[in-house]
Amino acid sequence: MVAWLQIAARRLSGHLRLINTEENTSLDEAGETGAFELPCFEDAMSISLELGRLGLAVPSSGVFARLTNLFLNRVRLHGPSMLGDAVSWPRCPSLRRLIVHNADGVRNFAIHSDSLLQMELRNLRSDNALDLGNFTIRSDSLLRMTLSSLRGLEQLTVMAPALQFLSVSSCISYSLRNNQPAANISAPQLISLQWKDDYHPNYTQLKMENLERLSAHPFYVYGQESHKTFNSNCTRLLRRFEVIGVLKLMLLYLPGITNHEYLMEDIKKIPNTSLMVLEIVANGHSFGASSFHVLSMCIGVRRLLLKLVDAPSHLVTGCPSGCVCDQPPNWKIEELTLYCLREVEIHNLRGTEHETALMKRLFRWATVLEKMTVTFHCSVAESKAKEFCQMLQSFCRPEISMKGQRFA
Repeated sequence: MVAWLQIAARRLSGHLRLINTEENTSLDEAGETGAFELPCFEDAMSISLELGRLGLAVPSSGVFARLTNLFLNRVRLHGPSMLGDAVSWPRCPSLRRLIVHNADGVRNFAIHSDSLLQMELRNLRSDNALDLGNFTIRSDSLLRMTLSSLRGLEQLTVMAPALQFLSVSSCISYSLRNNQPAANISAPQLISLQWKDDYHPNYTQLKMENLERLSAHPFYVYGQESHKTFNSNCTRLLRRFEVIGVLKLMLLYLPGITNHEYLMEDIKKIPNTSLMVLEIVANGHSFGASSFHVLSMCIGVRRLLLKLVDAPSHLVTGCPSGCVCDQPPNWKIEELTLYCLREVEIHNLRGTEHETALMKRLFRWATVLEKMTVTFHCSVAESKAKEFCQMLQSFCRPEISMKGQRFA
């Protein structure tokens, strides 16, 4: 294969795709003796390598002059040369898209590129039980970046003045170690942030003054001490921003919540938002109290998108009689005026009593509501959906337009 690649490197002017279908699970076979060096493809426009955990060494010299797309999957990186050096300017002056998935042997990744538009790093690991070290990304051109499962990251530095979309998940962990990981992200033009990771303002600096969309860390509605720690990442992030145009928040219910503490009171601040996307994994429980708590903190919301998300089938047990999920009961009697809410969308309805209870109160809370759109879960029978729609119309105000496949 090495000889073939060397010949191809001299002749190829288009696209290279190499797939090894046999997974190499032996660390010895994938060691230094099993690694091969990738030749410098001076004229290649795109390179895609899926190596089944074979060892790969990036070249220490040479210029990939025309390379615009690089995709690496299931590789073990070896050798003295760093991946970041090989894909940075001036050795990859035309690189626009860099995607690296499931790579071993990564440590202290640093890239400097003013041609890069998109970068995606997922599930990277170091060798010999070492941490990933420091990741540094500097690019005046980068527009979209996704970082996922970079476990063991010690420090993340991003300087990307043109960045518009950023997703970070399972990369940062504030453990009990003395060397707390730090993140310093400067992206003044960032529009959309998906942050599904640990967050603490003492260790994570987010410089993004023009943010319009935020997808926050999920939040457990009921839980124990470990869930409180998990939830604190969400509450800290929500306190970080004053105004967000589109806010996405996911509320999680465990299947069994007996002897669990109600945790919604830990959310004490939500940014002012015009569109709230509220995703709820209810596991059969009532979600009226948690929805009320969220909405009472964003009374200026103009649009509400409520998504009822399926839990894994093996977790769904149904809500037992006398379950605490309907507590505290104040949401059923307290007054709430959503004086700006004009449009509501609800997806994946099943026609349950819990859903009916919340929707009745939504009509009362949203005093200027103009339009409500509902869709049903694929498992709901046509007859049940029509019956539920008729019930909604019975307590819907005449000025509200009801939309959906089951409305006449």
